[in-house]
Amino acid sequence: VTDVAWTAKTSFLAKETEQMHVCLGGPGLARNDDRRFALSVMDGLFGGSLSSRLFQEVREKRGLVYSIFSFATMYRETGLTGIYFGCRPERLAEVMETVRREIERLRHDPVGEEELVRSREHLKGRVILGLESTSSRMTRLGKGVVTESEILSLDEIAARIDAVTAVDIQALAEELLDPESLTVTAIGADEDVFRAAVQA
Repeated sequence: VTDVAWTAKTSFLAKETEQMHVCLGGPGLARNDDRRFALSVMDGLFGGSLSSRLFQEVREKRGLVYSIFSFATMYRETGLTGIYFGCRPERLAEVMETVRREIERLRHDPVGEEELVRSREHLKGRVILGLESTSSRMTRLGKGVVTESEILSLDEIAARIDAVTAVDIQALAEELLDPESLTVTAIGADEDVFRAAVQA
């Protein structure tokens, strides 16, 4: 799908730099939203790891960027989802188009079972590794108390992650990654290049 327009909400900061640094962002989920596990699985398979779609498609296959990743941050009442990448200005239009295609693929094509399982297992591994030390466990519990968040056992977390389906991911992607509702910001030396890529 290539006929979906980017948003008119843009911001550009002129700075003498070789790269064009671009961030696409929009609303996310609050930290107590039941869909947060689906969001974490989606983020992992979309752009949150070296085996993710964005990293493989944009960096490994095409060599268009120096760095690219997606992110999801959750706050008390709302959240933030987004994508960052850095590339040479002459590659910006192609990167934007490739990212747009990957967004539309995630929004409209169900994730395959093998990719879904891999992302769920990767997320569970990260959670377990992140709680190996006593200080990490205490920090997690402390944050839960201070923010009045639900505190789950590792088994409960694993069960919630395993319950995430392709339908869950597609529904979230349709809601949170609509190109027409994302804000696009950039830092670079040539604003005309940025505007042309966004309006393409």
